[in-house]
Amino acid sequence: MKRVEGSAGVALLECTNPVKGKWRVRWDVETKEDGSASYMEEELSHRPDAEEIRSLVSQWYNANTDARILSGFEYDGQPVWLSSENQFNYKAAYDLAVQTDGQNLPVTFKLGTDDAPYYRTFDTVADLQDFYVKAMKHIQNALSEGWMKKGALDLALYEAG
Repeated sequence: MKRVEGSAGVALLECTNPVKGKWRVRWDVETKEDGSASYMEEELSHRPDAEEIRSLVSQWYNANTDARILSGFEYDGQPVWLSSENQFNYKAAYDLAVQTDGQNLPVTFKLGTDDAPYYRTFDTVADLQDFYVKAMKHIQNALSEGWMKKGALDLALYEAG
């Protein structure tokens, strides 16, 4: 699976070598201003059926959504690693702050990267809430975008190939 540069009108399903039975499936076509395009492409050793195409494309969108959630969020201009463990820790700190009216504060989280860590201390419930709500909004936006892209997959466009 790789991103390829090519023509905007590229076939989404194409037999590239009938002798060897090589087929290429393409998706996520992004047309550029100059008329060219960038798209994802996977070569298969057989003609895929609609369910295999759906599965291939959905897996790619799921992986991209996961990657966007994990490393696509910034706070105070710093990248925030939203692993499941970190999400749990942020939620636990936020929930406790709300439940105890901030008695667990201040709380410090490591943001940034391993090479350039940034330690951010949250002193108030409102401060921590701002961080937590923005992190959750980022996750929800990434999920929504992924669902929209998967939902927009039109398998009929692969039937002509």
